Amino acid sequence: MRTGPSGPTPRVLAISSLYPPHHLGGYELVHRGVDERLRAAGHAVRVLVTDHAEAGAVERGLPDDPDVHRELRWYWRDHAFPALTARETVRLERHNHRVLRRHLAEHRPDVVVFWAMGGMSLSLIGAVTRAGIPAVFVVHDRWPIYGPVFDRFRRLLRPLPRGRGPVARALGADRPGMPGGVVLLNSLRLADELVRTRSIPPGWRVLSPGVPLPDAPVPERPWTGRLLCLGRLDHRKGVDVVVDALARLPHDVSLTVVGGGDERVAADLRRRAEDAGTGDRLELRPAVDRSALPTLFAEHDALVFPVRWSEPFGLVPLEAMSFGLPVVSTDVGGQAEYLDDGDNALVVPVDDPAAVASAVARLAADPGLGSRLRSGGLRTAAAHDERDFQAGVEAAIVRAARR
Repeated sequence: MRTGPSGPTPRVLAISSLYPPHHLGGYELVHRGVDERLRAAGHAVRVLVTDHAEAGAVERGLPDDPDVHRELRWYWRDHAFPALTARETVRLERHNHRVLRRHLAEHRPDVVVFWAMGGMSLSLIGAVTRAGIPAVFVVHDRWPIYGPVFDRFRRLLRPLPRGRGPVARALGADRPGMPGGVVLLNSLRLADELVRTRSIPPGWRVLSPGVPLPDAPVPERPWTGRLLCLGRLDHRKGVDVVVDALARLPHDVSLTVVGGGDERVAADLRRRAEDAGTGDRLELRPAVDRSALPTLFAEHDALVFPVRWSEPFGLVPLEAMSFGLPVVSTDVGGQAEYLDDGDNALVVPVDDPAAVASAVARLAADPGLGSRLRSGGLRTAAAHDERDFQAGVEAAIVRAARR
């Protein structure tokens, strides 16, 4: 392990399913933010991810970050986990292990950091363990629970009563592994689920992520009735609830939905709005880069975050708060750990268009309420600076490499 001006600088290999610009959500952006900090501190960072390519990212022509290798293969395709034959499964595993062995030999990492591993070859974890390389797991979703379910190789080996490790290695792979050693989680909500299902070992700890803080919030503006939903198109995000709420609101209230993802969800949103007679009040836009967020937030009066699933730690409300935008949100996930109804957000029940419409009507009728939420949100965002999270992950990596 090398030593730089600011201390030890281990060589890091980061493994994940997706990486910007070919990403679906905040998990990947958080990952890249940590890598950028590590490189700035003098760490040699190599990123190994799948060959998945987001069409929108390709069309925008965004370049890759340094030393990003899109060579792994994934069990996930077109928003699903297709069935594979035993031969196809073994071929995928062998490919991924050849790629891993080559990068371990070339990069000679002092530590391997595993990020999103849902639908990935969990046998890669076993191979790193067998190689004796320290590992850090930054777990921001439930992949330790659902990953084994969709790992085709694990399913292939399951009927074998014993000797799974030797059989796996004979097939050119390794016995599937799970998080061990250093495990960093993004919320107590996620920790509760993973501990209850025995999906992580003892010794885990919570390190909440944050958002980049802008130089200044967007200016306060008179209410114009422009609502914003931001994030990937996914039924679990509950955007349909806001579309249904439009019919309960005055005709001057409109909704902008910004995000890519499942086109079937987009078609359903358009159909719901047309059926309700609010089609002219709904605008769907493709995903945008973070550089576009100041303009996007300045154009709208409130962010609505109506997720219906227990999201491990929603970052979108924090991003809106950091720019001074009032937030209307459910609190079914990790974001409940920072949402405070009436202070930094208006909290609404899940799947309740009437409650969303009522919250929006309160904001429209009470400018003072919007100002209070803006002030509370700015304080909350300031307490969730992404630099603190990045420093915590870097410290965990250095400690693991020393061990």
